[in-house]
Amino acid sequence: MTTRKKAKGKPGQARNPWRDHYAEKARKEGYPARSVYKLQEIQRRWKILAPGKKVLDLGCSPGSWLLFASQTVGPSGKITGVDLKPVDTSAMPWVRMITGDVTSPELAEELGGSFDVLLSDMAPNTCGNRDLDALRSAMLAEAALDLAGRVLVPGGAFVCKIFQGDGFEEFMARVRPRFGKTRLFKPQSTRTASREIYIIATEAKPAPEGGWEPATV
Repeated sequence: MTTRKKAKGKPGQARNPWRDHYAEKARKEGYPARSVYKLQEIQRRWKILAPGKKVLDLGCSPGSWLLFASQTVGPSGKITGVDLKPVDTSAMPWVRMITGDVTSPELAEELGGSFDVLLSDMAPNTCGNRDLDALRSAMLAEAALDLAGRVLVPGGAFVCKIFQGDGFEEFMARVRPRFGKTRLFKPQSTRTASREIYIIATEAKPAPEGGWEPATV
């Protein structure tokens, strides 16, 4: 599992004004990374976060989504972040950080409760092979969905990033029966050439007897 990172330019490569704009804007506004603007766009359209909500953020490093979520739910809410890399949450007193692997079978028990919203901005370490990168992204999305099936309350919301490609349609076929509404959304702050897309799933349905079907990807 990896998290939101800035891409490094090659020596002599022209600066990307679009990318620099959002990175500079995030720096000025006190967010660790530009990815915060994707979540802000999602929030403006669907209002998935609200004061008092319990939110789980998977792949939370370097902390932009954690920070924005904590500001939105306020001290009456509860935020839990999970990542292989620790995030300093000392400035966010109602945020709990778990340094660990999202795919760990013990994670649900360690979380110790249910959540109203599950956010996943996880992305794989890309290798340049588009099909392999998409498949790895689908595997992370499957891990997030499986966890959602264990900790998300009925009526809850699931926001998940995935690369379009191998495994995408199969994943969507698993998401749709679990939620009353599902949408695909590409934020304006996403690069045009990027294959990443966000699944916005709301109105989570109760798990059937025996639980949801486990991932096959």
